[in-house]
Amino acid sequence: MVSIPTHTLNDGMKLPAIGLGTYPMSDTEAERSVSEALGLGYRLVDTATNYSNESGVGFGITRSGVPREEVVVTTKLPGRHHGYEETLASFEDSRRRLGLEYVDLYLIHWPLPRIDRYVDSWRAMIKLREDGLVRSIGVSNFTAEHIERLEKETGVLPSVNQIELHPFFPQDELRAFHTARGILTESWTPLGRSKGLLDDPAVIAVAEAFGVTPGQVVLRWHTQLGTVPIPKSSNPERQRANLDIFGFELGPAQLDAISDRVHRRLGGDPEMHEEF
Repeated sequence: MVSIPTHTLNDGMKLPAIGLGTYPMSDTEAERSVSEALGLGYRLVDTATNYSNESGVGFGITRSGVPREEVVVTTKLPGRHHGYEETLASFEDSRRRLGLEYVDLYLIHWPLPRIDRYVDSWRAMIKLREDGLVRSIGVSNFTAEHIERLEKETGVLPSVNQIELHPFFPQDELRAFHTARGILTESWTPLGRSKGLLDDPAVIAVAEAFGVTPGQVVLRWHTQLGTVPIPKSSNPERQRANLDIFGFELGPAQLDAISDRVHRRLGGDPEMHEEF
């Protein structure tokens, strides 16, 4: 079984250096995939209310036989449940679907600044952590300005910001902001939705030099940036390959070669995107 390094969050919780994404798996697919992944050594599983597979994720954890305390479970608050009381109620629904007594990491999925209720939700999440129902609280798709507002109005910084991050969109400025504030960066769409990235000659050349796959090279790029990639895969062989990225190290020139491309966002803009 692969030994996975961990990061210590600003609240003391430890987060594995790579996780399993579950979007857009069904409950049935999530149950099987989570169980298989945990058997391979994964210890971080990422879901969300809007993925509609929290029940499957929970069943997969039970089916795996891995002790609950060894698994870091992440889920996310949807936009339609922003607000203080709404967040508390939404969390209880997520916890029920997951079948868990507590959630390890709870994130606000998108800030929805037009709605302007994410600070109210953040206050509710602080209470959930204080009550022991959540071990760590964070955000997803937040800008530096959104995070600064959370700190200004509540005094509490997120432990994690899960953002779109890949060689097409490395988010240098936001990552630097996170580092300065002690916030861990998680990467969604870490392989760039395979939009030519895994066929790129520079990535292939690095993969051939190490005798690994292009996907392993890109995931290793993430971990060497200090970010936590969360690749989705329901294929056990690909899950195994995605996990096996800690036996080689990219040099500075190789890191630069992977980053040297036109930068563009593939997903929604946090200032505009609304996901309810």
